[in-house]
Amino acid sequence: MNAPTAAHHLQIAPRMSPPELIAALQARFGTQCSLAQAVRDQHGRDESVFVSVPPPAAVVFAESTQDVADAVALASQYDTPVIAFGVGSSLEGHLLAVQGGISIDVSRMNKVLAVNAEDLTVTVQPGVTRKQLNEEIKSTGLFFPIDPGADASIGGMCATRASGTNAVRYGTMRENVLALEVVTAQGGTTRTGTRAKKSSAGYDLTRLMVGSEGTLGIMTEITLRIYPLPEAISAAVCSFPSIADAVHTVIETIQLGVPIARVELIDANTVRMVNQYAKLGLREEALLLMEFHGSPASVKEQAETVQELASSHGGQSFEWATTPEERTRLWTARHNAYFAAIQSKPGCRAISTDTCVPISRLADALLDSIEEADASGIPYFLVGHVGDGNFHFGYLIDPDNAQEFETAETLNRKLVQRALSLGGTCTGEHGVGLHKMGFLRDEAGEGAIDMMRAIKRALDPKNIMNPGKIFPFEV
Repeated sequence: MNAPTAAHHLQIAPRMSPPELIAALQARFGTQCSLAQAVRDQHGRDESVFVSVPPPAAVVFAESTQDVADAVALASQYDTPVIAFGVGSSLEGHLLAVQGGISIDVSRMNKVLAVNAEDLTVTVQPGVTRKQLNEEIKSTGLFFPIDPGADASIGGMCATRASGTNAVRYGTMRENVLALEVVTAQGGTTRTGTRAKKSSAGYDLTRLMVGSEGTLGIMTEITLRIYPLPEAISAAVCSFPSIADAVHTVIETIQLGVPIARVELIDANTVRMVNQYAKLGLREEALLLMEFHGSPASVKEQAETVQELASSHGGQSFEWATTPEERTRLWTARHNAYFAAIQSKPGCRAISTDTCVPISRLADALLDSIEEADASGIPYFLVGHVGDGNFHFGYLIDPDNAQEFETAETLNRKLVQRALSLGGTCTGEHGVGLHKMGFLRDEAGEGAIDMMRAIKRALDPKNIMNPGKIFPFEV
């Protein structure tokens, strides 16, 4: 098993950003190009454990597709890396300038360009965030369901093929992106896909770009599927005497075909952190948070079925919520889990895991990993979109403590080994970035890696699009 790239042996190999390039960027963009140290530092870090990577040489604040194209064309002229930046919520080091270069911030490209309510599609710029999108389309009676927790940008969610709490019913970004406008590595612009719900015309370039983590191009327009707001929504929280009881409830729910919209697991340790952080009074046991969408009758039937399954596994303290305010209060626990954990150990960083396994193997993957984490002595939090077999440990470490770092990486390595042996993946939604490069080779195999390298070389022959990510070697 290849060890993942870790902070203390991270390969940092900056490529020169020539003064001529910086001068050309300043001439083209004026105040939209910043060399300020604080701005560069902001664009040189994310939520990952990597804290000692130098920042980019400059930051360009793009306001249009043409801005992105011009910045990339100049970077290509001078063989200089470019890294797209949204809101900086990446967990795997995607945004870090490990080979230097310039950061292209697309947060000002934040317009909803077209809402086609009759076709259930919407076209947006990449800087639109998921909360902004839902606020702007709520008057149509429609919504965009992908919810990774953070208020991430749509461009970033596409780049990492994000999913989140609603994926068990609505799928991931892979299923919900219909078409793209993309700036290529040469500074050209191309379009992939259409607003039609399906197509068999040639290679599926849209799916190639979704999940490419900025290594093949920069997305500047995105067409998404949107959905009617459910007639009825009901949320519930249920406590269990053990993680095993909660997990088996989830497995039986999915295998029975109950169309549950969300089902999230929080372990007792994390519930304790959340209670302290958000001043909640949740029972400090393993917890499932569930949500049901549909007609009033179907929601009632789904909820009753799941409550019966949960009761057979010791589920208790069911709490139901049907109003938006009540549902928000219940989901506060899940959305605050990361921040609650970070605050529980001042100065710590979280090494976040992201495995996903077939639902039938969820208990095998999860319970053994919990036993290993408990035995390690490393504080951790555990949450999971367990309805689709995806779960996350966050190992809380002092980033300057090499022993803690190595212990956490060992736990992560064992977790990924287990997931792969069970037919799973090293990353269900966070992406590869820097942290999972070694694991990609184990999962995909040399043949698939060679194919990926060939695609990268063909589309980005100068290796300027977010280099040093995904591939554990030079392309």
